[in-house]
Amino acid sequence: MITTEQKAVIKATVPVLRENGVLLTKHFYNRLLNGHPELKNVFNMGNQQNGRQQTALAMAVLAYAEHIENPEVLMPVINGIGNKHVSLNIQPNQYAIVGENLLASIGEVLGDAASEEILDAWAAAYGQLAALMSGHEQILYKKQIEANGWNGWKSFIVNRKVKESTEITSFYFYPEDGVDIPDFKPGQYLSVRLFLPELNLLQPRQYSISNSPNGKYYRISVKREAGNPAHADGMISNRLHDHINEGDKIELSAPSGNFILNDTTERNIVFISGGVGQTPLMSMLESLISSGSKVRKTWIHGCRDANVHAFREQLKAYEKTHTLLDSHYFYNEIENGIQEGIYKGWVDLERIGSLKDHHDADFYICGPAPFITMHYQDLVKRGVPKEQIYYEEFGPLNLQLN
Repeated sequence: MITTEQKAVIKATVPVLRENGVLLTKHFYNRLLNGHPELKNVFNMGNQQNGRQQTALAMAVLAYAEHIENPEVLMPVINGIGNKHVSLNIQPNQYAIVGENLLASIGEVLGDAASEEILDAWAAAYGQLAALMSGHEQILYKKQIEANGWNGWKSFIVNRKVKESTEITSFYFYPEDGVDIPDFKPGQYLSVRLFLPELNLLQPRQYSISNSPNGKYYRISVKREAGNPAHADGMISNRLHDHINEGDKIELSAPSGNFILNDTTERNIVFISGGVGQTPLMSMLESLISSGSKVRKTWIHGCRDANVHAFREQLKAYEKTHTLLDSHYFYNEIENGIQEGIYKGWVDLERIGSLKDHHDADFYICGPAPFITMHYQDLVKRGVPKEQIYYEEFGPLNLQLN
């Protein structure tokens, strides 16, 4: 149990965390992974290399210290992290390993400034956080079992592999045991785990499910990540594209995630995506269409050009048969001239006249972090209530907009 005095000590360390949080978390991850190399099979080594994981942890620790007197206000963040942990099959005993290395890192980074009082306070604070996180995750695991009949890792077969654009390929996964899969919530993701010979490691990655629930298969649609082939960031996407073929087996975790469609609303719905960020929104849109939803749906998508634009033909087919759907595409480059519903440049909501009547709508945004931030802030300035704006950031959670 953390005492009132210890809470005061934690709050006093907030300025130090603001200034040195990333330095601390970098030291922590180096210490943890060197001492427990088996955890390299759990952590995304791409996010270790690019620093996103260290930054995300530093922000989370800072937020926890700032709200140490009432950590329950962080439940939305805890829920997001908890869903990610559940998708990776993180277990309670691993919190003890993390805690040991985090406390040791505080002592090693702060040096003489890490008094016994500070270390005792952070030990109590981490114990409280670990209990909160682990307890919430056990609830999520229970719900996952109830919804899916399984959690952890399960073997699936790649039944189909379909090229959607010059960059994006879809993979259709059917359970190896032939048992029908229960419905998931449109917008959720699942983890894919592959062995990477280059790293001699198993590596997990999260990919949004891009189809509506159907009881038979999951579909993910993966963008090939260009760049340094020796960098861990992108190794999984490239391995999926180059080495995973129809008939291959693959390990998946059960669907998880809290960026989900509110299918009970009677408000209009606006989907705003950048690049491969359209994948969870495709699941939501397909679900609405298959359910016969009578709400108006607006699809807004931005990408480099028509060649990299996945699902365009599918969306055209939806528009022909569903009068309550209209779509707008923004391309950086246009080869065949301006056409109706196609705009040159970055996604700009001001250029879509029909949105002026859509202020009372639910908005779903997915794409790179700057893309999400820009459109979130724009919608708030337009008077859209924050509780009607939903977003998902791929990778470690750094955005805290709501």
